Amino acid sequence: MIKPIVVSLCTFLLFACTGNKKQEAKETDNKKSEAKAMLQGVWIDDDTDTPLLYVKGDTIYYTDPQTSPVYFDIRKDTLYLHSQTLASYRIDRQTEFSFWFHTDEDNAVKLHKSENPSDTLAFPKKNVEVIPVYTSVTKKDSVVMHKGTRYRAYVHINPSKMKVVRTTHSDEGISIDNVYYDNVMHICVYEGRKCLYDSNITKQMFAEVLPDDLLSKSILMDMNFIKVDDKGFHYQAAVSLPGSTVSNMVNLLVSWNWKLTITAG
Repeated sequence: MIKPIVVSLCTFLLFACTGNKKQEAKETDNKKSEAKAMLQGVWIDDDTDTPLLYVKGDTIYYTDPQTSPVYFDIRKDTLYLHSQTLASYRIDRQTEFSFWFHTDEDNAVKLHKSENPSDTLAFPKKNVEVIPVYTSVTKKDSVVMHKGTRYRAYVHINPSKMKVVRTTHSDEGISIDNVYYDNVMHICVYEGRKCLYDSNITKQMFAEVLPDDLLSKSILMDMNFIKVDDKGFHYQAAVSLPGSTVSNMVNLLVSWNWKLTITAG
């Protein structure tokens, strides 16, 4: 008689434990839903009294048309922004009309909900504007001599539609994603009207000399012809974080047998 009682007791405890977990999960989901519901609408910066965020559904929109909207989530007392890199901010206060949180730089952001429907006009209605570094093809022409022969070394910088997302921070310290267009370089060498070499160059060709993480956030910013010598035609490319003056240089050599070699700068 004892064994069935023990089994029954264990079964009861198992169901009770499972029921408690389901109840806790349900309560957590309800709190997340309530927190997300309270966040809907336009939020005004307490310090500047200007619109800062527009929350609609699971998405936060910004006033800057070049900043990509971001999916968000609230868990317990933390706001998570699922941008290119996950960012989390400690929530200090959340009510129906106030929302306070701390950013990565420990800045206190204090917001209040707008009661003016026209404040939504501060936020762009269309897709995010992509930032082009070049708006048209840029051409560079170098005339050089080597062992009595005249050559022309060309560089064409071609804007592309390949997008690069770079995460930066707003003045308030909030993580934001800006979207840029990458470029494709075209290099070629001519002797008179005869084309000796031509090739398109993309940043993906530099994967063996630059880290993948750096390449994914950077754009192929510039390309210059450097010199010609017994080894061949020397070019140098600049791979840069958009919006930054920091560049990583990559050397390109077009040899006299018309082979391309890429090395770190």
